[in-house]
Amino acid sequence: MLLCMASNQQTRPGIGELAKDSASGRIGVVMGEVGGRVQIRPIGGGTEWDALPDSVVARSAREELSARLAIRNGNSRDGL
Repeated sequence: MLLCMASNQQTRPGIGELAKDSASGRIGVVMGEVGGRVQIRPIGGGTEWDALPDSVVARSAREELSARLAIRNGNSRDGL
């Protein structure tokens, strides 16, 4: 008999996904990993920041909705 157990572990978001840097509270897009640090770019663009891998987590549903709304608002301001 094969049992499947639910995992309580969160997987770190991958490149191109929205993520939260729990150390700073900032949300951005994962751009890559260099030298043991994760590079995250602000949602609206700008300079990337480095985060420790253990502090990069998936964002909550509320945080994701807020981030996606910010992206849409930015696009509408830019005429996209």
